[in-house]
Amino acid sequence: MSDAPPDPATEVLSDREGIPFVGAGPGDPGLLTVRGRALLEEADLVVHAGSLVNSELLDAFCAHAEQVNSVGKDLEELIPLMRDAHEAGRTVVRLHSGDPSIYGAALEQMDALESEGISTYFVSGVTSAFAASATLDTQLTLNEVANHVAFTRPQGKTLSPEEDHISEFVRMGDVTTCIYLGTHAVRETMDRLLDDGVDPDTPVAVVYHASWPDEDVISGTVGDIADAVEEAGYRASALV
Repeated sequence: MSDAPPDPATEVLSDREGIPFVGAGPGDPGLLTVRGRALLEEADLVVHAGSLVNSELLDAFCAHAEQVNSVGKDLEELIPLMRDAHEAGRTVVRLHSGDPSIYGAALEQMDALESEGISTYFVSGVTSAFAASATLDTQLTLNEVANHVAFTRPQGKTLSPEEDHISEFVRMGDVTTCIYLGTHAVRETMDRLLDDGVDPDTPVAVVYHASWPDEDVISGTVGDIADAVEEAGYRASALV
């Protein structure tokens, strides 16, 4: 009698050791990857990104596990927590929102764990730009419209004005520019675009909580989107 076929969710991970850094996806529990679900279902400890991860996902796939909200905790707290649990033989999953490779702090945690002798690895997730494009029923790339996609963020406390390239991307004309971590700064961003000569009629969509039950879409232009976002009261958790 032949052996049962391998489980594609875990087959690739058969030779991986250590703590996986798993992308939870944009919000909808159905957009968690099959591999991510398999790892959560086996976990004893899940360190997650707080309200950025849908509580329904946690309830559905890892209610049995100890759950720790990482928000407000620095490396001095998180690393010993994960290290000690792993060394005690517990199965640990670090759960990031979206994809852990996009605007996360995964590498600094992974480097810190590796320095403690604990292996780590990435498990991809669906980033919010992809959920937003699905919500908008459109493509991020489209022949003769947009040949490129830029994932970016606006200047602020952790990004200098010289490192803010949003205007450059938008002025190229054929780049779909996806702005992360910029809901609070929509007006400032649009004002800079206008000052840099961007056509005020350039279309903009702001997708709040893409794929969540309370998802909302605000459509407008560079010239008027800030008023609409402020009227809606959104200051975070939207993809521009």
